[in-house]
Amino acid sequence: MNLIKTVLVTGSNGYIGSLLTPLLEKEGFKVIGLDATYFDDPECYFKPRTENPAKGEARQRRQEPRTKNQFKFIKKDVRYISHEDLKGIDAVCHLAALSNDPMGEINPELTFEINLRASEKLANLAKTAGVKKFLFSSSCSVYGAIGDGQEITEETPTDPKTAYAISKVEFEKSLLKLADNNFCPVILRNATAYGSSPKFRADLVMNNFAANAFDTGEIKIMSDGTPWRPIIHAEDIARIFVALLKTPDEKVRGQIINCGQNKENFQVRDIALAVQAALPKIKITFASKPDKDSRTYKVNFDKLKKLLPDFQFKWNLKKAAADLCADFKTYGLPQNVLKQKHFIRLKQIQHLLKTKRVNPDLFWK
Repeated sequence: MNLIKTVLVTGSNGYIGSLLTPLLEKEGFKVIGLDATYFDDPECYFKPRTENPAKGEARQRRQEPRTKNQFKFIKKDVRYISHEDLKGIDAVCHLAALSNDPMGEINPELTFEINLRASEKLANLAKTAGVKKFLFSSSCSVYGAIGDGQEITEETPTDPKTAYAISKVEFEKSLLKLADNNFCPVILRNATAYGSSPKFRADLVMNNFAANAFDTGEIKIMSDGTPWRPIIHAEDIARIFVALLKTPDEKVRGQIINCGQNKENFQVRDIALAVQAALPKIKITFASKPDKDSRTYKVNFDKLKKLLPDFQFKWNLKKAAADLCADFKTYGLPQNVLKQKHFIRLKQIQHLLKTKRVNPDLFWK
């Protein structure tokens, strides 16, 4: 019997959160979203959350960004989370964070404040409030730069290289210490996300290639194209969260799980070729002096298959590249998309700072 009925999703308005919240509702959960809303400006919306928008709705979304969601929504920075916010919550899906390496390096101390200390506060409050399950969105970036063909499992020692990755590892350690018979923490080390979402991100490898190809007709690969990357569709990450919420606690309590598919480890050039298959007229070029990219790693996802034997992935790279490019045609992209703030997390944060809508600590003024 599943005792999880009410779920708090932090980062509910983000790239993965905007896919997870409606999916949880569809599965019958009562959902409460919490988000600082850094990315709720009209231009940060890519497409509606509805699967079949009315004609002309995509254009309207840029003018009227607030989605009429069924779930309760709390506009709050995760650093301000309180015991009151966790009353009646059965499970937490913790997604809120400064979400990638470039953002993490703006101010490493701020990254630790949000991604580590605020997360530790949230987890401790959750446990004392009687939350049963706590699912944490971590990252395969915690493994660092592992080459030489070594296949990474959950037992591979972590070697984080950035403030973002370090903050993830340190919170993992803190969270696992809280595990007991009444509190079930689970860590999802996600592969690099890709694919379409109401809050599209262009600062991820496949999405970046697709956006650039659609905008300019060309993909410029700055390495020699040989580094390996594990990737996973954002919707499949959301679906794994749902599956883990439904899995008995005793099966997943205290588990670290690499999230992805073994067959979705690709070399960078193969990711570019998948985009070219969706947009056949584009060119793929390599830098005349390619960067020496030490980040090359292949991840093993056997543990996920063992823990969730009935889980079936909805997406693969080829299918998702075609879907994303089709959405570009339907919903449109701004010109010079990779130079704009619309779908680049770092650029949007820099815009909020420059316009003084947030202070240097990223609190709203």
